[in-house]
Amino acid sequence: MNISRSQIIQKTFKDKDGKLAIVGIPNVPLLTWLVTLSLGWILSGTADKLVSVIGHGALFTWAWLELFQGVNYFRRALGAVVLLYTIWSAVN
Repeated sequence: MNISRSQIIQKTFKDKDGKLAIVGIPNVPLLTWLVTLSLGWILSGTADKLVSVIGHGALFTWAWLELFQGVNYFRRALGAVVLLYTIWSAVN
């Protein structure tokens, strides 16, 4: 089984149409995380904790979706790294 360099690049960084797909339009979980991140800088106390939990859940959801439905290997690997980070940060 010989895999050429161009095939590896294709599967790693491009989508099924051959377009470069490293970043895309943020989806709902990622937008939710960004909003909660911003609110976390403003809020304090119980509201901050609630927003933090929602943000971690949204980031976990985004990472899970990327890991299992990402358009290429790069996006799937990014999902795996972010998923491990969210689990680690929730535990600590």
